[in-house]
Amino acid sequence: MRTYEETLAFIHSVSWKGSKPGLERTQELLARMGNPEKKLKFVHIAGTNGKGSTAAMIASMLQHGGYRVGLYTSPFIYTFNERFQVNGENISDEELIEITDQIAPHAEAMKDSPTEFELVTAIGMVYFLRQKCDIVVLEVGMGGELDSTNVIPVPEVAVITAIGLDHTKELGDTIAKIASAKAGIIKEGGDVVIYGQDPEAEAVFEKVCEEKHAHLHRPNYDTLNPVMHNLSGQIFDYNGCLNLKIPLLGNYQMYNAAVALTAMRVLNRKEKWFVCDEDIRKGLAEVRWGGRLDLLSEHPIVIVDGSHNPHGIRATVDSLKEYLPGEKFIFLMGVMADKDVAGEMGMILPLAAEFVTLTPYNPGRAMPAEELARRLKELTDVPVTAAASIEKGCEIALAHAGRHGAVCAIGSLFQVGDVTRAMKARLGK
Repeated sequence: MRTYEETLAFIHSVSWKGSKPGLERTQELLARMGNPEKKLKFVHIAGTNGKGSTAAMIASMLQHGGYRVGLYTSPFIYTFNERFQVNGENISDEELIEITDQIAPHAEAMKDSPTEFELVTAIGMVYFLRQKCDIVVLEVGMGGELDSTNVIPVPEVAVITAIGLDHTKELGDTIAKIASAKAGIIKEGGDVVIYGQDPEAEAVFEKVCEEKHAHLHRPNYDTLNPVMHNLSGQIFDYNGCLNLKIPLLGNYQMYNAAVALTAMRVLNRKEKWFVCDEDIRKGLAEVRWGGRLDLLSEHPIVIVDGSHNPHGIRATVDSLKEYLPGEKFIFLMGVMADKDVAGEMGMILPLAAEFVTLTPYNPGRAMPAEELARRLKELTDVPVTAAASIEKGCEIALAHAGRHGAVCAIGSLFQVGDVTRAMKARLGK
């Protein structure tokens, strides 16, 4: 029996490092565990942006409908355990240890070792079966076709959220190529809900659905009507349902909600699943999803956001303009080394009063704060400061903002948890 720290060290150990395409290792590992995935029901969610928010909404609505719901997401924001949730509760340290101890000998016995994500996926499948989940909302890690989550049988519904250019090295450098990778979760005869809004991506999904005799469903955005919004959330009408509330900020979250509601409509048509309108409303109103336009303070305004690709950053910038028109921000920035700094910063610069750069905790992938500062100075005349640590960066940003300024942390999901903790400590929360 390992300790919790030893369990995490084992999961993150060099034995499982790397990214290798293919489902064979996951299939072998799960077969050694008795194929728990074949005894579970799923909502499978792929996409470039909005996967986590959409997954959280669907899970919350199903939970309020009386179902026992598993939720599998990645990466984690605050603690590793949040990757595996049942009815909103994280896996306990003890159960994570037990399941990892159970799986470890099988993983170590495999000639072709599983990757870390494949190992984590297997842990999730065993956990959700142990917990007797009625249904699991399963978020894809990257891509779709060759992602380890794609070992599942035909899901109750597959959902593909907004498509944008991200992970282009692994998935392709065009929208069509990325959409093709995401379309890999479409299975023979299944139901598929797509975000839409991109003709190039939609053409791919239509073709794959036709080839696999799958049923394609789209949200009816013509019926989406914003009623009001403020820094505590937003109210909107959709498809005949009036005054739906979500506590998530950002205009794009209404569109994600429309996708989630469309998926619920598909589920409601099936004999096994039904959630009434009142529980759907409660599920949306009480959904929790951190790291996306997360408001930590109003005096000064402090927003933490995990946007990390052009599509996501554009959505965040549009939302900042909508919610706080005319405001200039101190941007607390940290990015991965492979990011197009010039392209992504071009969207942010008009809103920037200042930049404080960070090095997110992701050894080997993170761009050093000094390098990001150097690149920003080539693009703008606004002040740029490289912080020695995330804690120091938060201290600088808050000091420069005073009580009446605005800070927005953006650029990488890998810094959200650390920035949130450091900000709350500084704000006394």
